[in-house]
Amino acid sequence: MDEAELHQQLEQLHTLSYGWALNCCGSNPNDAEDILQTVYQRIFEGRARYDGRSAFKTWLFAVIRYTAAGERRRRWIRLLRLGGYQKEHERDSQSPDRGEAVEADEMAGTFRASLQKLPRRQSEVLHLVFYQSLTVENAATAMGVSVGSARTHYDRGKRRLREILNETGLFDEYKQRPHS
Repeated sequence: MDEAELHQQLEQLHTLSYGWALNCCGSNPNDAEDILQTVYQRIFEGRARYDGRSAFKTWLFAVIRYTAAGERRRRWIRLLRLGGYQKEHERDSQSPDRGEAVEADEMAGTFRASLQKLPRRQSEVLHLVFYQSLTVENAATAMGVSVGSARTHYDRGKRRLREILNETGLFDEYKQRPHS
């Protein structure tokens, strides 16, 4: 893939990539922007190369996920070394901009909060399938797990998400709305 085609692909997928980065960063928009910047830099410097073994979108989402995971590890190590974990955790939980990533619509906000209550793998596969329109097979590739594992997380995640949404009453509210 030449550089012009690479630019075109990245531009077309930028909005979806940002959504996935946001999910991988715990809905922190600043972290998501930093992760995307790092991913684009790695791609253009040749440190992340598309080899054609999967769809470009699937490969890109895997690069975003691994970059975000690496950044989380580095942040934890840095915080543990500095002994500032408690201070950082208290500051993050009181951050006023944390809710900025949540949509204004209450139903979407409730759904997103419910999705975040799931274990990481279940949340990731559901996000990739529902928000990013990947198949379970492509989601497995992006997550770096087997298809069977992704299907298991997908099924368990849907089941648990339904339970959580029933507890919040979101399903009842959805059923009462007129649908086109």
